[in-house]
Amino acid sequence: MSVPNTQLVQIEKPVYGGAFLARVEGKAVFVPLTLPGEEVRIRMVEDKRGYALAEVEEIVTGSPARIAPGCRHFGACGGCNYQHTGYESQVGFKRAILRETLERGGVHALPEIAVCAADPWGYRNRIRLAFDAVGNPGYRGRRSHAVVPASECPIAAPLLLKAATAFAATLRESGLALRPTEIALFCNADESALLTSISIAAAGKFRFDDVAGRFKERVPELLGLEFVVEDRKGEQPRTLARWGASSLSYGAAGFDYRVDHGSFFQVNRWLVDALVERVTAGRSGKLAWDLFAGVGLFARQLAARFEDVVAIESAPSAIEALKQNLKNTRGEAVKAEALAFLRRQSKSETPELIVVDPPRVGLGPETTAQLARIAAPEIVYVSCDPATLARDLRALSGPGYQIESITLVDLFPQTFHLETVVTLRRA
Repeated sequence: MSVPNTQLVQIEKPVYGGAFLARVEGKAVFVPLTLPGEEVRIRMVEDKRGYALAEVEEIVTGSPARIAPGCRHFGACGGCNYQHTGYESQVGFKRAILRETLERGGVHALPEIAVCAADPWGYRNRIRLAFDAVGNPGYRGRRSHAVVPASECPIAAPLLLKAATAFAATLRESGLALRPTEIALFCNADESALLTSISIAAAGKFRFDDVAGRFKERVPELLGLEFVVEDRKGEQPRTLARWGASSLSYGAAGFDYRVDHGSFFQVNRWLVDALVERVTAGRSGKLAWDLFAGVGLFARQLAARFEDVVAIESAPSAIEALKQNLKNTRGEAVKAEALAFLRRQSKSETPELIVVDPPRVGLGPETTAQLARIAAPEIVYVSCDPATLARDLRALSGPGYQIESITLVDLFPQTFHLETVVTLRRA
């Protein structure tokens, strides 16, 4: 069924992905930048078989929960979804979305969803920006690949946008025929150290140290800089040159972690400690496994509590840092895919605890089957996608696990993204 191009609709509820649900003659219509209870005039932009996408033309009756956004780029920039309402409302949206997604995915008898939250502004320790045609850094637009030049970014550590703007000014001053496409920046929690990676489409000969030195003059916190050349589609980018350090030290939950260029590390500098606490506190014993260990955020903590910890990671960008972070501890770093590691394990030495922190695709049927076979007494699942979490929890509940607790850890305020920590115990 196709729907008319312009409609007056009532907004019902938030849905995962940042939009809000309305209906036209029974058909679901997803509308961003609205709020539940609002009456809005919408314009259809995409009509699919089972649903439609729309944009707001007019807020006819606004919600009392609507507020002025905290950023002038909100709406045009594709980074944030919920700045038009208060933080309490945002957390309420996410709890409702998480519960509904789990129940729709076949996960029942859910406990109360606890919330772990902090300051919803200035939290990001990592951002990635693109460059527009004249060299200004900015974010990709909402529903568009266009670059929205960023004069501010209230959700990011101030150093990050300052550094991106400084790099753009350095390039303009240098007069180099260098065409950067993206800049990735990562800083430690107190903004005293910065790593920067520049993606370029093409480059002639230039003195890399000169560019790095000029950049460092503007941004004293810069520790390391790398240029990455974008090759053809499907091929891995290659590093053209590096200057300075290849890693920084990130203090979190009582330890200093080495984090290398391109390595995954939790993005919310206000909540890293609390996340580690949720995953590791009160747990100890002989043996623990940390699957998808990254640079060892959880494994390092577990190594202080267990007699033996095995941390499994496959990403080349993380494995050396993981080894360093577990040096002189009771932890062992193993370079392997999580599934391959599990296939090799017998039940002769079952760990008391398995921590899993997979990417958005989740664990999948074979990995959950292997976890069920090993039958550790406790699994802590750290998830960044509620749909794949629901699928995996449904698979694990069949083999005898029960959900003991669920915590929504709001690592991404102002956006639809949510992190969940689930504790499962053998029934």
